[in-house]
Amino acid sequence: MTSGPIALPVCAPARPGTLAVIDIGSNSIRLVVYDPQHRGAVTLFNEKVLCGLGRGLAKTGKLNPEGAALALDNLVRFTRLAHAMGVSRVDLLATAAVRDAEDGPAFKAEVEALSGHRVRVLSGQEEGRLSALGVVAGFPGAHGVMGDLGGGSLELVELVEGRPGRSVTLPLGPFKLMDTCAGKEAEIAREVDRCLAKVDWLDQLRGTGDFFAVGGAWRNLARIGMAQRGYPLRVIHGYVMGRDELVKLAAVIGRQSKRSLARIGGVTKARLEILPTSSVVLSRVIRALKCDTVRFSAFGLREGHAFDLLSPGEQALDPLLTTCIEIARRDARFDHIGDPLAAWTDPLFPKETPEARRLRQASCLLSDLAWREHPDYRAKQALFRILHFPFIGLSHAERVFLGLAAYLRYGGRAESADFRPYRSLLSAEEVRAARVLGLAQRLAYQLSGATREVLAQCALDFDDKRTLHLILPEDGTVPAGEAVERRLVALAEALEAKAYTIGG
Repeated sequence: MTSGPIALPVCAPARPGTLAVIDIGSNSIRLVVYDPQHRGAVTLFNEKVLCGLGRGLAKTGKLNPEGAALALDNLVRFTRLAHAMGVSRVDLLATAAVRDAEDGPAFKAEVEALSGHRVRVLSGQEEGRLSALGVVAGFPGAHGVMGDLGGGSLELVELVEGRPGRSVTLPLGPFKLMDTCAGKEAEIAREVDRCLAKVDWLDQLRGTGDFFAVGGAWRNLARIGMAQRGYPLRVIHGYVMGRDELVKLAAVIGRQSKRSLARIGGVTKARLEILPTSSVVLSRVIRALKCDTVRFSAFGLREGHAFDLLSPGEQALDPLLTTCIEIARRDARFDHIGDPLAAWTDPLFPKETPEARRLRQASCLLSDLAWREHPDYRAKQALFRILHFPFIGLSHAERVFLGLAAYLRYGGRAESADFRPYRSLLSAEEVRAARVLGLAQRLAYQLSGATREVLAQCALDFDDKRTLHLILPEDGTVPAGEAVERRLVALAEALEAKAYTIGG
């Protein structure tokens, strides 16, 4: 039963800069509250309700009545929660179902009357642009095609080195296809192919980049792919599947009965209903584009809207480094030594690429994040926290590299049972680099006591004769000590070098 016009509750103190996005989709409605003051767009609250507003729309022309009632009740709840949190800005965005339904304007008016907030009904072009910006926010420099599958439509947007280009909205949402094709796989495939054939610019993009998959149904497909492969890192954002692997998985799902699909863990009943159709759509799209790689994105329309509100300067910031700086400032014992530590370790990596230097900087910023934990568990906590933290702007292999470096910094071993499941995601050379970096950080913290002042008085030198020197002040103000010598030797062994201390 719907509530009356919103009565504002007692609010929390205002949180400047916070943003609540209420996404009114064809299948689900969702409230996400962001702290978008820095490039990482930290999520403060997230709640979803699967209403199915677009179920039956293709046949009736109207919103699903039960879904509309459920949506109204929960939209009132969402807006009240946002006000109770002291959110600075509340934006309601409606997509294909409300856009296409005969009673969409009446539903919009009722939501506005009950919530006290204007509803922005996005055109297909606007929806595609915001979803593409979400992918750009999560994958800086993304190149290829973004596809956002909602319950009522599919948006395809060209991405050119991190900039949205040409776009199209197609009537290929699973609810619509289930109605018009009676759930028959062959008919769904023909309809998808027919619609794609009308988009002339897609021909020009065949085989030229990755496909970035957005939408809840496709994220569930990724979860199933992970389970089938025994993939160790259950993080959707940045998960990669090859074209052949995905086409094969989609074919398997398309042949499953409802009872068989119901046995799949981690996928809700409402998502299972549209999973076979969603799988066919993705399979046909990547066949048409001849994309070798599909990258799954946890960022989409809502994150794109938050990204769109940032200044150009804020949009240009590195999301990984911005987040790591925030963690370093919050978690460091003293003034964090992340940036000086990155410079201090420069001599150990003379031939690294700019991408590797960026990753090393991120690792140094994260190098003190577990100091509050019990000493016996710091290594494991650091590893697992980095593996599962919602970082963006990095690949899964880069995430595992950061986790391993932190694990070693706290005394873990790359051969241990804790790290073994993730070892396959790194090359032997990447494991070696993480070992050197982690052991260098371990030495630096032992030497400096986590203070910039002491670290600045010391230096490392790694010469052409494979000799590692730890250079200390001649006046003895920073003595080495047995623990420092032990960690210097461990670092030298990782470098296959001899170790010497100068000064002190």
